[in-house]
Amino acid sequence: MNKSLFKKVLANPLSKAGFIIIICVFLLAMLAPLITPYDPDDINVKVILLGPSWQHWMGTDGLGRDVLSRMLFGSRISLLVGLVAVGISTAIGILLGAIAGYYRGWVDTFIMRLVDVMLSIPSFFLILAVIAFLTPSIINVMIVIGLTSWMGVTRLVRAEFLSLTEREFVQASRTLGAKDARLIFTHLLPNSLTPIIVSSVLGVAGAVLMESGLSFLGLGVQAPQASWGNILTDGKDYIQFAWWLSLFPGLAILITVLGYNLLGEGLRDALDPRSGSSK
Repeated sequence: MNKSLFKKVLANPLSKAGFIIIICVFLLAMLAPLITPYDPDDINVKVILLGPSWQHWMGTDGLGRDVLSRMLFGSRISLLVGLVAVGISTAIGILLGAIAGYYRGWVDTFIMRLVDVMLSIPSFFLILAVIAFLTPSIINVMIVIGLTSWMGVTRLVRAEFLSLTEREFVQASRTLGAKDARLIFTHLLPNSLTPIIVSSVLGVAGAVLMESGLSFLGLGVQAPQASWGNILTDGKDYIQFAWWLSLFPGLAILITVLGYNLLGEGLRDALDPRSGSSK
């Protein structure tokens, strides 16, 4: 991100807020061992379901574990799942979208019909069906979310390639004898990065929500490893008198997803020359 683009993103108050939120979440996740003295898996029956206090800022859960430490270390899991899953889906989407948009014909038809079939199946239920046949784990969650979320990127990349292949600079390179690989990786793909970057940033928010939902249902990250979703699961049995077990992870998910969405919208305005705010 060059300086001018960085200034454009920060010029928008909403995208600036999203950027600050994401930076803060990452810093909290990375500095977790320095922020809290408690082990997130340390059970202490003497402080079971203790409310927020100076000793335990976010209280304790049903096993006496410090909620703040589980929130901080759990943020690493939630963010890791989001980033890796989006990386997988983006790579698949770029590959299929580039092939469909560049070669067209029956290849394009086949890939787009595959996209239509995948989009006709509700993503969450598709992921639930796949996870049900696998051992719930962080690796399986990342892979499954990535393998079921590539359709939007595919359509975006295909649309960009269909438009760019008709441009003069691409036609001139083809006339000069440039091979397909050079055209795709030198001319077409770099000029298609705007929707890819925006889609990836927004996709992280969706992946974080998906992981939280799966973990809440017991099909994602498994105990004792902490994630925001299974912290919520622990809190549902005590929601009437231990409100902090549901409030804090819920707020963390809300704020993180909001941050990525705000940053994504800001990047869309800054990167898209057709956007009114970037003129």
